[in-house]
Amino acid sequence: MSTLTTIHPRHALFGAEAAAHHLPVCDHYAGVEARMRKSLALQAEMAEAAGRAVFDVTLDLEDGAPVGGEHEHALLVAELLGSPANAWGRVGVRVHDVGHERFEDDLDTLIGRVGAKLAYIMVPKLAGVDDTRRAIDAIKAARVKHGVSHIIPVHGLIETLSGLRDVAQIAALPGLESLSFGLMDFVSAHRGAIPASAMGAQGQFAHPLVLRAKMEIAEACHAAGITPSHCVVTEFKDTRALSKAAERASRELGYTRMWSIHPDQISVIIDAFAPVTAEVDDAVEILSAAQAAHWAPTSYHGVLHDRASYRHYWFVLERAWLTGQPLPAEIRQAFFG
Repeated sequence: MSTLTTIHPRHALFGAEAAAHHLPVCDHYAGVEARMRKSLALQAEMAEAAGRAVFDVTLDLEDGAPVGGEHEHALLVAELLGSPANAWGRVGVRVHDVGHERFEDDLDTLIGRVGAKLAYIMVPKLAGVDDTRRAIDAIKAARVKHGVSHIIPVHGLIETLSGLRDVAQIAALPGLESLSFGLMDFVSAHRGAIPASAMGAQGQFAHPLVLRAKMEIAEACHAAGITPSHCVVTEFKDTRALSKAAERASRELGYTRMWSIHPDQISVIIDAFAPVTAEVDDAVEILSAAQAAHWAPTSYHGVLHDRASYRHYWFVLERAWLTGQPLPAEIRQAFFG
């Protein structure tokens, strides 16, 4: 008789943390109307095949809006969010930074029109903990003003030296769901002291100042229980370079999510962040045996496992599910049904 209908791993291993939400591993950015519509269509197509959204779409007000046309662009984004094109509820928006004159109008337009449809709001150029708190409070105030009961998670972009200085305090603020690293602005903030090569697919993993920033952001996110999201690779036609960068971000630096800026990057990122087949097979065997033993210690191939390693292998299984890796039907139905 199967024991897979007994205590679920989330409850057995994490208790009060069992309801923790895990974001898709890829966050795709689009700001031009044609690209926004194509991105939503691709999201729907891939979600239809998988039965869930396998990547997020972030519609971009900061880089997508023409100068002088910011309000009109916000109206267009609100229209897309409220349309049938947003079929899976995994569409967020990057607004202007808190110091920009259009920041409050962005929030008022989006939350006032489609607040219940927003999967998250990304706030760029966080200059420190006070800046971040102001953004979170402004989003909450806009929700209250417009009577939106839906709690809108806040994502933040660390791309300034002051933001990096405060990153541990920023990550710990209530309301934050994810922090991303803004590579280009971070390098530029060093006034030419970091070479342009550090913005490339290889150089960003070699320069010590950039590597340190990435590690501090990832560590702060894990300590606060939120999602660290890795920066873009601008060589969007070089899929081999992208794949290597994504694998390093995932396996060496602890990132669990990554930005995409071109549709061709999405599948590459998802594949790179997926656990290898051997890891998934081990996770299935170890967790099945653990559940049969009511989460007491077990052995697998002569190695002792207990709740500490069970938690690790549960995260492996979750990542496999998030990235669409094949799982035994019994496991899929019992753990992710």
